[in-house]
Amino acid sequence: SATFFGCNIRIFNFRADPKSNPSVPGLAPSADSFRQGSVSMTLEGADLWKSFRSAGTEMIITKHGRRMFPHCSVSVTGLQPFAKYVILMDVIPADSFKYKWKKEQWEVAGKAELQPPYRSYMHPDSPAPGGYWMKQSLSFVKMKLTNNTLDQHGHIILHSMHRYYPRFHVIQADSPYTVRWGPFRSFSFPEMTFIAVTAYQNPKVSFK
Repeated sequence: SATFFGCNIRIFNFRADPKSNPSVPGLAPSADSFRQGSVSMTLEGADLWKSFRSAGTEMIITKHGRRMFPHCSVSVTGLQPFAKYVILMDVIPADSFKYKWKKEQWEVAGKAELQPPYRSYMHPDSPAPGGYWMKQSLSFVKMKLTNNTLDQHGHIILHSMHRYYPRFHVIQADSPYTVRWGPFRSFSFPEMTFIAVTAYQNPKVSFK
């Protein structure tokens, strides 16, 4: 479920088996764009994400919330120009392990901790007509990550030393209150996989 304006709304099963999504990291080659039905989404700044991925992307999380770098920006096509859409982003586990940095590489350190409360981030321009969304790239630069499980600011809550990846959801809906009934498409990109940390572990990442 997801929370919008104080309303708890169940959209779909966010804990589905990753193998059911061909775009999940490790199960498909890297791709800059992904299509579902008539809707296609492209990752902006894909080369930067790939350069981080080659070194092993780490994403800083803090108690007060930290913006992602690289930040998330996508473009979308194939929407109905006059239909309204809500666009969401969330960040979900890439696997069921916890990691540690040892001898200049990441190693599995055991089973993942119980995941913190699920949250999603709604693009601030939602809802908007398909024609509007297709005119420009969609930036999620204001979205922040935190390790504070009691956060009251709506930030995405993650555990340090766990592996995650962002997902983007395009839902045909006239308002956030009707997303549970609208048709949706979900997209993810393998090159966006990262390990959440409170301080950079890999010197190749910290100097980028």
